[in-house]
Amino acid sequence: MSQATSAPISFPTSRRALVTGASTGIGAATVRLLRAHGWEVVATARRSERLAALSEETGCTWVAADLQQPADVARLVEQVQAGGPVDAVINNAGGALGADPVATGSVEEWATMYERNVLAALRVTQAFLPEMRERGGDLVFLTSTAAHDTYPGGGGYVAAKHAERIIANTLRLELVGEPVRVIEIAPGMVATPEFSLNRYHGDRERAAAVYAGVAEPLVAEDIAECIVWALERPAHVNIDSLIVRPRAQASNTVVARD
Repeated sequence: MSQATSAPISFPTSRRALVTGASTGIGAATVRLLRAHGWEVVATARRSERLAALSEETGCTWVAADLQQPADVARLVEQVQAGGPVDAVINNAGGALGADPVATGSVEEWATMYERNVLAALRVTQAFLPEMRERGGDLVFLTSTAAHDTYPGGGGYVAAKHAERIIANTLRLELVGEPVRVIEIAPGMVATPEFSLNRYHGDRERAAAVYAGVAEPLVAEDIAECIVWALERPAHVNIDSLIVRPRAQASNTVVARD
């Protein structure tokens, strides 16, 4: 028997959003909060079992897809649009791999980060943009403080997030006067179950050290609140770019630790 890749998508009765990278962390928290605010939500990620559990918890619908694969993106778009129009696309999928210096960084990991953070957001945005330009809508890009500055060992992720940010900045210029808002949310240090763990290839000790001694790093729910708040501003209010850090973090490299 083939593995399920989607759940039935019903026609919306309220505003409707697509959240990418929804199986964990900020994406899952955003699905939960949007649902609590009455939104219809389609969640997408690669792990169908996580999406099914999130659907059971929140009532969202879901489509399992690998946004690095154009065929998966096409299938995602077809299934989402079959359920009706989309009012907001939250480009949250992405992540970091490794923390090597530029001189010795893995070209393969840099390419994967570019695919996951930049091209995935580009593919999804291009797919839903034509309809949004006709009826209005919101495009949200979850970048990072890495999109605004750099730090040693972060070259690949920084490069990818700078590129993703430029998609948003350029779109905002290209769409001026049209009924589409382009919103960037740029989180700093957020303690989620998988971000640093994935970055350090499953090394739990290195992942835990990222947050060691930091008083109250942000959590996924903090960023979800920023996303939903930006989406629920009056239609004439555009949150161009919102940088969100814990109080203990002054920059990418200056962090207060006990």
